[in-house]
Formats: sequence, structure tokens, C-alpha cells
Amino acid sequence: MSVIDWIVLFGTLGTIAAYGVYKTYKQSSLDSYLRGKNSMNWWTIGLSIMATQASAITFLSTPGQAYEDGMRFIQFYFGLPIAMIIISVSFIPIYYKLKVYTAYEYLENRFDLKTRTLAALLFIIQRGLAAGITIYAPAIILSTLLGWNLTWTNVLIGTLVIAYTVSGGTEAVSITQKQQMAVMMGGMILAGIIVIQMLPISFQEALHVAGKMEKLNMVNFEFDLADRYNVWSGMTAAVFLFLSYFGTDQSQVQRYLSGQTLSQSRMGLIMNGFLKIPMQFVILFIGVMVFVFYQFYQPPVVFNKVQTDKLRESEYAEDFEKLEEKYTANFEESKASYLKMLEAIDQNDQSAEKIVKEDIQSLKAEQNQIREEVKALIVTNDPVAETRDTDYVFMRFVMDNLPKGIIGLLFAVIFSAAMSSSASELNSLGSTSTIDLYKRSIKKDATDLHYLRSSKFFTAFWGVGAILFATYASLFENLIQAVNLLGSLFYGTILGIFIVGFFMKWIKGRAVFIAALCSQALILLIHFRNGVGMFDFVWNIGFLWYNAIGCLAVMLFATILQATLKK
Repeated sequence: MSVIDWIVLFGTLGTIAAYGVYKTYKQSSLDSYLRGKNSMNWWTIGLSIMATQASAITFLSTPGQAYEDGMRFIQFYFGLPIAMIIISVSFIPIYYKLKVYTAYEYLENRFDLKTRTLAALLFIIQRGLAAGITIYAPAIILSTLLGWNLTWTNVLIGTLVIAYTVSGGTEAVSITQKQQMAVMMGGMILAGIIVIQMLPISFQEALHVAGKMEKLNMVNFEFDLADRYNVWSGMTAAVFLFLSYFGTDQSQVQRYLSGQTLSQSRMGLIMNGFLKIPMQFVILFIGVMVFVFYQFYQPPVVFNKVQTDKLRESEYAEDFEKLEEKYTANFEESKASYLKMLEAIDQNDQSAEKIVKEDIQSLKAEQNQIREEVKALIVTNDPVAETRDTDYVFMRFVMDNLPKGIIGLLFAVIFSAAMSSSASELNSLGSTSTIDLYKRSIKKDATDLHYLRSSKFFTAFWGVGAILFATYASLFENLIQAVNLLGSLFYGTILGIFIVGFFMKWIKGRAVFIAALCSQALILLIHFRNGVGMFDFVWNIGFLWYNAIGCLAVMLFATILQATLKK
């Protein structure tokens, strides 16, 4: 990167972190630290909720997923507005009525201490691991692209987040997330405009190319339990995930508990429900336009440049060079075929279009085969090398093609996203550890100042833990799927406990506690035997369905257990 890129990057990050500390460092009570003095208006809440969910993984992995798989991932969000309305009507009023600091306080009022503690522990396990992934995901990509040491990249991101989150609590998180969202969406929209302007064909022709290559596949009505992203999973299984994430995950609940009024919190949540889909559409569409760009300008054989550079310096350099030559020849043929296809479309010659499309698909299969051979060489040269390069596509494009200053801005987007989501996670982990575990079960009668300090301590503790986890983690197959999977393993059980509490008034604490343990065991069994099965029965279930199964299992088990316990 150029000097101006470094100035833009560190100037943006430093300004946001310093602003958060400056505006909120005088927090003097536990209430103001955890609920931000209930001073947030609806649009600040809405932006904070969006920024919490929009981690760096969103901006790194989503364009790459669209590049590889098209826009069908957007179906995952189709059920989001429904979930936001349900939470606004059913969940938020109860939280406000009880004036809770955390969502799990409600569970003790409704059931008992052990149920509250179980839900809090499930949240802490899930969110504690997720916090590590949230830091690690951008760190491994950015350290590779910038040539930085991975550990120090983890430390940089984590330290910046810890500084203002520990200092100002919930208010600092919400205030900085407004600036971070402005940087994130402003940078992505600018990148999208530049991509479209750089295309050697018209925007309409670009849409033709994307459509013919099935990259604009936004709706799929085929029902398949193994398919993670279709209309049915988005409108059913994903609704359960969103209900649990936005309704019971403290990292989100804490965002709208800081609202000035119940109405302000509701409006902020509804804002998220109706803006999230357009936001994801923009990010996915940028990935599709990058795909179109690389049909006319030759892409790298593998987008992880570090691995290909190692290969050039290895004993396999000659083999790699031959594969690159084949790849270049394939690209030139493919480019010519795309131009022929556009000509056939312009002349409305469907038979010629069909023939050319078949040629393109054949060339694409050959291209994929060459890529696989290169990846095999990479692994032969370095057995522990990561060859899946989807998460590198967008930022590789940025570094190779965008002008000075914009590159620094796009890196600031990734770092800002990492900071915004990590801050919410650490803030919620600190508050849950203090309120639901430490204050309730360990030290019950300390002063408000003591709990304020302990909350800051736990926030810093989880921040350091996230950095350590990130340092020793390994790259997942796809970062955005890794986060959704991790949530799906635990969210269903947590949501089930809350649904029973809200709507099944006849069920008591002992029944729901045992039901939750059974449900969690069932989900872990389903996941670890998925595709393998047991006792000659094999299942293959997309992980989004874990949320629905876990929730319904808690409800069913609790009903049976309550009836049994009565007898």
C-alpha cells in the first residue's frame, strides 16, 4: 500500500477509537456503563444493531461467496423482518418491564437460578468462541495481504477494541458503531461504483453475463434440508436463528436495552429488519460484479498471493509456470466466448447463445481443474497451507485494481467491521459475566462501584481471551458459514428456553432445565453425526435447521417432562 493508504487506514481507526474513549470515559455507575444511561435514539440503536452483526467476515467472505456461488446467500435474510416484528412485540416489552441488564435475568424471574445460569453459560461459550473468530477472521486475511505478523495483527485489532469498550461500556460501543457503519457502507458503495466503472462492457451487458452464469440466483423455491440457502430455510430455519440472536443474545439485547424508550428500541430493531437485506444485496452484488470483471481481466490462478509466491520459489516453480500458461490460454478463450455470447444476446440468436454458453461452461470446468492442480502443488510444497481462497477474492481485487487512498479506505472498512462486532461481543460478555454469574452467584452484596470495576475487568478478560483464541485458531472453510454454524449449535436451545418462558406458562423451572440439557445434547449429536448417521439411519441437515430443531426440542421435552413430573 502507498503512504496515503496507510494514513487513511490508521487515521480512520485511531480517530474512531479515540472518539469513543473521549465521549464516554467518565462512566461512573454500573447502570450507565451497561445500559448507556438509556440515552440512545432509534437510529443509533438501529445502526448499532447492524454494525454488531456486520462483522469483518461480512465484508471479507460475502463478496467471495457471491463470486463463487452467486447471490443465493441473500435468501438467508428473507425471514429477518418477520423475526424483528416478533421480537418487538413479544420480547422487548418484557425486558423493559423488568428493567433488566441482561436477557438472562428474566429467566430467573420466570423459572429459577439454575436455568438462568445455564442460558448465560451457553451464551458465554458460544459468544466467547465467536469473539475469537471475529478477530481472527480478518486478521489472517489482512496479515496475509499486508505481509504482517498474524499474532500482532490479532493484538492490534483486539487492543483497539478493548481500549474503548472497557473505557466507555455500552455507550462507547454504540457511539463508535455509528462512525464505523458510515465507513463500512461508504467504502463498500464506493468500491461497487468503481468496479462497475472499470468493466470493459456496459452495465446491462454485465448483468447479462452474471445472469447467464447463474450469479443472480436470488430465489430458489426447491425444498432441500441439506441446502443452507433457499427460500424455505430463509423463511423458517433462519427465523429461529434471528429470533435467538436478536432476541436472546446479549450482544444484541444490550444494544436496544440502551434505548430512551420502548418505542425507540422497537424502531431501531425494525430499522435493522428492513435495511439489512438491501445492505447484504449491495455486498453480494459487488462480489458478482467482481466476478464479471474477472471474466474480462485475467484473475490470479489462486487469490492467496502468499501461497503462489511460495510456489514460485519452490522446486515446483516450473510445474506452476506451465499451469499458469494453460490458465492464461483458457482465460483468453473464455473471454472470447463471453464476447460471442453478448453478441448472440444482442442479436437475439438463442441457438448461438446456447452453443457459446456450453463452450463457456466447458472452459470453466477446465479452469477449475487447473486451479485444483495448482492447489495440489501448494499442499505438496506446504502440507499445512490453506488453499481455499474465497475469502481473499475481494481484498485481492482491491489491492490489485483500486486507486491509492481507496485501498486504505477498504482496509479501514474491514478493520472497522472487526472492531464494531468485537466491541459488542466483549461488552455483552462482560455484562453477562458480571450480572448473571459474579453478582448473582459469587459476590452478591458488593457496592455499585465494585460491580462497575468487575464489569470492566471481565470485558478486558474476554478481550484478552479472544486475542489468545484468535492467535491459536485455524482457518475455517468459509468464515461467514463458520460464524453461522457456531451460533446455530447453541442458539436453538437458548431460544427454546425463552419461548417456553414467554408462551408456555404452565411449565416450571426443573422441566425446562432438563429439557434444555437434552436439547443441547441432541443438537450436538445431530451435528457431529451429520452425513454419517447412527443405527443405519443417515441424515444430512443444513446447520440453519439446528436452530428450529433445538428450539422445538426444548418445547417438546419440557412439555413431556412437566407432565411426567406432575405425576
